[in-house]
Amino acid sequence: MTTYTNVSYAVKNVSTSGSTATTVASSTTLAVASLVVSNTSSSPITCDVYITRSAVNYYIVKGATVAVGGSNECIQGNRIMLQASDALVVVSSAATSADAWISGMTVL
Repeated sequence: MTTYTNVSYAVKNVSTSGSTATTVASSTTLAVASLVVSNTSSSPITCDVYITRSAVNYYIVKGATVAVGGSNECIQGNRIMLQASDALVVVSSAATSADAWISGMTVL
């Protein structure tokens, strides 16, 4: 029997080298419904969001500008499906200048 579980992941102070929001567990699929990156600094930033699969990065958004006090909903409306061992990574152009929130559902 298939099991569905609502999940959320938070990343505080996204790094310039990439912060892994989640890595999908074995025998699991993750349906990401929403990913929001918020600017917590006093200057505009840019952000990247990508999925790493088999050591290859697949960008969802690259170089998206996030205004001071603003946010960017990088995933909305459609779900992005991640397979077992996929990693969802968020990058900020300035250290400790962004937070990220991811909502979705795991399928076992």
